[in-house]
Amino acid sequence: MLNGGTVLFQLPGRCHKADPIEADFRFPAKSVNAPDELRRRRAPYVELRPPKLIKIRRTKKQKPANAGTRETEFEELRAGQRAGLVRESVLRGGFWRVGKMLELRLVQGSLLKKVLDAIKDLVTDANFDCSETGFSLQAMDSSHVALVALLLRSDGFEHYRCDRNLSMGMNLTNMAKLLKCAGNDDIITIKADDGGDAVTFIFESPNQDKISDFEMKLMDIDSEHLGIPETEYHAIVKMPSQEFARICRDLSTIGDTVIISVTKEGVKFSTTGDIGSANIVCRQNKSVDNKDNETAIEMNEPVSLQFALRYLNSFTKATTLSNTVILSMSKELPVVVEYKIAEIGHIRFYLAPKIEDEDETQS
Repeated sequence: MLNGGTVLFQLPGRCHKADPIEADFRFPAKSVNAPDELRRRRAPYVELRPPKLIKIRRTKKQKPANAGTRETEFEELRAGQRAGLVRESVLRGGFWRVGKMLELRLVQGSLLKKVLDAIKDLVTDANFDCSETGFSLQAMDSSHVALVALLLRSDGFEHYRCDRNLSMGMNLTNMAKLLKCAGNDDIITIKADDGGDAVTFIFESPNQDKISDFEMKLMDIDSEHLGIPETEYHAIVKMPSQEFARICRDLSTIGDTVIISVTKEGVKFSTTGDIGSANIVCRQNKSVDNKDNETAIEMNEPVSLQFALRYLNSFTKATTLSNTVILSMSKELPVVVEYKIAEIGHIRFYLAPKIEDEDETQS
């Protein structure tokens, strides 16, 4: 534990590999509408059995020189689709895959815009990690005092395809500028090829009358993924996110740091500066009708920690993502400031407490 530093988490992360799904098809050799190249092969055992998956079988004598490559067979499938022998949904539905790629389609595109607005000032460059479980990010600020962890689960996307674990390095400022080109109601699709050096963003208006695509170069970013252990916190406070943002903003006019103290009666925010001091107390009010406006406290033992207000004010930029915020605290551990993202994930900020030197305490 360092003065003003953070507590590092060193547990290894988990990786999930998604095996690509492959499908083979066959065309009727004697079909009048079949392409010339397919008719010349005239394999007597080739037949069409829709809608089941069908295999192309070739003997060694009949195997063309360019057969065996996935791109060639895909072109054959495309030709068969044009001839009415293969359904378009088969090519688009994920049964056939040429190479490995990433494709995410988020109907609530505005959520992604809000996420970038919340973290772009805290972290400049970061890797977005994609796996079969979801779309995630973990990065620290330049001073290594704060950490942000983002997770958007795969089941929250309308379409989610990730053939294998993929990491994409991006400049968050540039990404936020690019996402501003999308309307608040637009559907956002993210596409990237395995081994490619760019990512494509596609913005579709709700009525499909406007479609835009933007390509952004990827970056090679060396980052260390920290395993964050499960922790039983001494105190957990759930309160309205707008109220928390206003408290942090108001206290910043008095001092640079805030002491957050949690007791059974409530949570107290205190600060002291050159012009004076301020104290704000929020008591429990579980009896309110609207759950988003309640302040609830779960506490095993009282906790009092000091934090830098400039970081907390940066965290509150995620207020637009959720009506409530959850503060999880334990002695000598980073505070966790969590915002739920609709029903598809969350964004968590970790901030190390400020530790006063013994000399300063004695004086």
